[in-house]
Amino acid sequence: MFNVCWRMMNNREEAEDMLQEAFTQAFLKLDTFRYDSSFGAWLKRITVNTCINAINKRKVDLTLMDEMHRFDQPEIQDNYEEDLQLTVEGVSRAMEKLPEGGRIVFSLYLLEGYDHGEIAQILNISESTSKSQFMRAKRKVVEILKELKAENYED
Repeated sequence: MFNVCWRMMNNREEAEDMLQEAFTQAFLKLDTFRYDSSFGAWLKRITVNTCINAINKRKVDLTLMDEMHRFDQPEIQDNYEEDLQLTVEGVSRAMEKLPEGGRIVFSLYLLEGYDHGEIAQILNISESTSKSQFMRAKRKVVEILKELKAENYED
């Protein structure tokens, strides 16, 4: 659950606060757990919602756009993994540099396993916005990884 908080908040102290808040909320609402899903899934949903509520309270614009169907760049080829030599550290560093809206969608979809319909409901956006934000974030991660690779060759 800490990793969920860390990826969404992009700050260790805030992630720790959100984790504590999520566990507090879960403890207070333990009697509402209906056994429809696993306890872990229930707790994860509380954790995600706690982080999203905190982000919304900061009144930060999530830079979400409804009309992202027209991309200027060509589609990323699936063989980019070979060229970039993906590492956990590299992807983590790239994710830290993403705009908040893209980072949240990217994290929820790719790392937490939510589908775009669920993300749309959680963030109160359209499903197409979720998809476009994910694609933009994915492109940005690839771009950042290429920059990191170039920096490593220069060193």
